[in-house]
Amino acid sequence: MTGGLLLLIWFAWLWFNPAPAPYRYTLVKEGASTQFGPLGLDAWPDLSVTQYEIHADGVNDPIALATTARRGATPPILISWENRSSELLISLDSKLNELTALAVAIDKYAAKDARILAWWDTSRQIKLLAGRDTLFTRHLGEPLILPLPWQAYSDAVRHYEDQFWGAPASADERRNFQHFVDALPAEPPKGATRLRQLAGLQDSAGKTPDQAPSEAYIVIHVTDLYKLGLMRPEQFDITYKHFPMEGNMHGMIGYLKKWMQENNFATYTLQSLSDSMVRGYFLRDEKSSHSLLAQMLPFTNSMPLDLTVLQLIYQQGGYWVYKIPSAADAATAPSTPAPADAAGAHTAPHSDTAPTPAAPLPAS
Repeated sequence: MTGGLLLLIWFAWLWFNPAPAPYRYTLVKEGASTQFGPLGLDAWPDLSVTQYEIHADGVNDPIALATTARRGATPPILISWENRSSELLISLDSKLNELTALAVAIDKYAAKDARILAWWDTSRQIKLLAGRDTLFTRHLGEPLILPLPWQAYSDAVRHYEDQFWGAPASADERRNFQHFVDALPAEPPKGATRLRQLAGLQDSAGKTPDQAPSEAYIVIHVTDLYKLGLMRPEQFDITYKHFPMEGNMHGMIGYLKKWMQENNFATYTLQSLSDSMVRGYFLRDEKSSHSLLAQMLPFTNSMPLDLTVLQLIYQQGGYWVYKIPSAADAATAPSTPAPADAAGAHTAPHSDTAPTPAAPLPAS
C-alpha cells in the first residue's frame, strides 16, 4: 500500500512539474506602444508592448522573435511572430503591418455589434485592436506546432505555453473552437452553415435567433491552412515548402509548379514571408482542395470571388475577410456569382503571384 501511495505521489509530482520545455522566452524590451515606433501602433497608445527572443537549448542565436501587447493588467496577446528557424515552431509567421491594416478596416467598416469568427489567435488580436466581439477570447494553444526533435516535449511545451500566456479557455470555448475547426474542411455549403450557427445567425432549426448579431464575418489567414492540417490531417492533407525569391518571379513559379507536379500535389498557394522568401502551401488531394477553407483562398484551382456561400469583403496580405450571410440571405443566394458592377469590381490575387494588398470591397 505504501509503495502504491508513493507511486501516485510521484505521478502527481510529474503532472504538476513536467520536464522543462526545450526553449524559453527571454525579455528584450517592454513599454508603452509609443516607445515602439517602427511597429506602427500609434493608433493604440493605450497598449503595453513587450518583445521577446525565443532561445532554444544548445543554440546561441534566437530561433524566433515575439511581440506581445496588452491593455491594462490583461494577459498578453501575441501580435507578431518572426521565425528565424528553418522549422515551423510554436506559432506561424505573420506581418504586423497587415494585422494593423486589417484592424483599422474592421473598425471602419464592421458594425459595432458585429461578431467575428477567426482562428483563436487571430480572434484575440482582432478583439484587442478592433474592439469587436469575437467568438474566441482566450489562449487555446491549438494546434501545438513542434518540430520533430521537440515532439517528445509536447506536454512540457503545452504546460510552459499555458503558464506564459495565461487566460485559460473554458470548456465551452474549447468546444466551440472544435466546431469552428470542423467547419473549415467541410464542403462549402455545409461549412458555411456551421459558421452561421457559430456566429449566432442561425439556430439548429435554420431560423434566425432573436439575439442574432446585426452582421457576422469570418477572417482567415493563409497560415490557417497549415494549422488546420495539423488538427484535421484525415480531412485536410497539406504540406509546405520554402522558396527563395531571387528577383525572377516567373523562374521561381516555374520551379514551384514543376516541384508540385513531381510530387503529385493537386494545387498550391503562396504566402509572402519577406522580400526574399515565400512559403508554398500544397494540397495533396481533390477533397482538400474543394474544402471551404481552400475555396476561400487563391489556390490555382479556386477563386475567392466565385464563392457564393460567403461574401468576400476585404483582403490584406495574408488576411481574407468574408461576410457570413444571414439564414434568409443564404436561402436566396445565387448558385453562381453575379457580375460585379464598376464600384464593386475587384480582382483577387491569383496563386501564381505572392499575395498582395487589396482595397476593401464595399459591403452589400
